Amino acid sequence: MNEPTEPTAASGTTELPLHPRLNRRFRLQYEETQLRHVLLYPEGMVQLNDTAAEILKRCKGEHTLDQIVADLEAAFRVQGIGPQVRNLLEEGVRRGWIE
Repeated sequence: MNEPTEPTAASGTTELPLHPRLNRRFRLQYEETQLRHVLLYPEGMVQLNDTAAEILKRCKGEHTLDQIVADLEAAFRVQGIGPQVRNLLEEGVRRGWIE
């Protein structure tokens, strides 16, 4: 079953699921030896910076993009990060991390 998607602002952007979540093939975890969060999958691993990890931690299929952005803005006392969060999630969709 396909989940509704967020409308795209302009052509060429990737549609996001209404409630982004990590693809079941990927596991987000903190890797002590690397001192960073990584996405593990059967073929390998993706190292994440702290920002990407904080965004992906919130992708559990429960919240919309706007809710994820609001949570991050409140948690880190910043404003206007919506475009950056959208960009990461769009890249995650293209790479198969987000469904």
